[in-house]
Amino acid sequence: MTIIYFLILLTVIICIHELGHLLAAKLFGVYCYEYSFGMGPLLLKKQTKETQYSLRAIPIGGYVAMAGESGEEAYEDIQVPEGRYLTDKPLWQKLIILLAGVAMNFLLCYLIMVGIVAATGTYGEYPHGTLEAVMEGSPAEKAGLKAGDKIIAMSANGQQETIESFQDISTFIALMDQPELTVTVMRDGSSVEIPVSAETRETENGQKTYWLGIQGGSLTYKKVNSLNCWYYGAKEMGYVASLFISGLRTILAGRHLDQVSGPVGIYTATEQSVSYGWIGYLLLMAELSLNVGVMNLLPLPVLDGGQVVIAIGEAIAGKKLNDKVKLGLMTGCWVLLIGVMLLVTWNDIARLIK
Repeated sequence: MTIIYFLILLTVIICIHELGHLLAAKLFGVYCYEYSFGMGPLLLKKQTKETQYSLRAIPIGGYVAMAGESGEEAYEDIQVPEGRYLTDKPLWQKLIILLAGVAMNFLLCYLIMVGIVAATGTYGEYPHGTLEAVMEGSPAEKAGLKAGDKIIAMSANGQQETIESFQDISTFIALMDQPELTVTVMRDGSSVEIPVSAETRETENGQKTYWLGIQGGSLTYKKVNSLNCWYYGAKEMGYVASLFISGLRTILAGRHLDQVSGPVGIYTATEQSVSYGWIGYLLLMAELSLNVGVMNLLPLPVLDGGQVVIAIGEAIAGKKLNDKVKLGLMTGCWVLLIGVMLLVTWNDIARLIK
């Protein structure tokens, strides 16, 4: 059953993404050869006036093939009407088509978040960063932190983050993975920067943690109804997005590379989430959909963000990027992504063995 849930998870997220491209392309009159559910050998197909809707043997992901994209050689026997290529469209329409997949991933995440908070009927808000207590003899007390201080920012490794809730504190410490921190607090109406050396501890499974010895308030629960669920769904989505972006910045800075997960890690996460019930499973789907959307905004040529950069560059230059240059960029990008995939798969297997 975990395999089935895993395949459903990936297929829904990718097919929703590709559906965004398809709907936007059809809106602006771009000829679409095929929309495929799954990959590999063809099992079933439904041919409409111009688009073939396909079911393929490998139930992971999907794609939409548009006229004017690379890789359309398989459809060279199809006569595309004049003006129906993606390359024929004005820049603003191209950008909408290229970003529609990301928008659909964000929409899926948002709707799931709204559904979850509406179903649970409550929303737990983390307390702000005001310290209710500082433990005696702790690193925080030795550094000079006091009860009543409101933590507004933290910095380490040259990276600073604004602290909006007490949960942000532990998240930032975990992402930085080093004990030397600078904590900015509001005290008596003024901001004060306080260096703190956290105490390094080790969990039962051998992972490092960093202890400050501070305590915040408890969660406050808000009642959710059919009106405010849209607000709290957006708030939860924003919180998850901030965690992912902070983690991505940390990874791009070369830290926590051993914590990056790939398909094996997603499979393990699927197994865990299913054990928590349908809310846990849907939450994982929402988080992964958001992650796929954000990752596709990266300016790499094989991703939507890179295609947006190329489209804008071509519009400014007034000519298309040289095919050989584009092929070289795409090849280099694929080599990079394959290397990353090998790294994350190794990380996943190493964690399983450990």
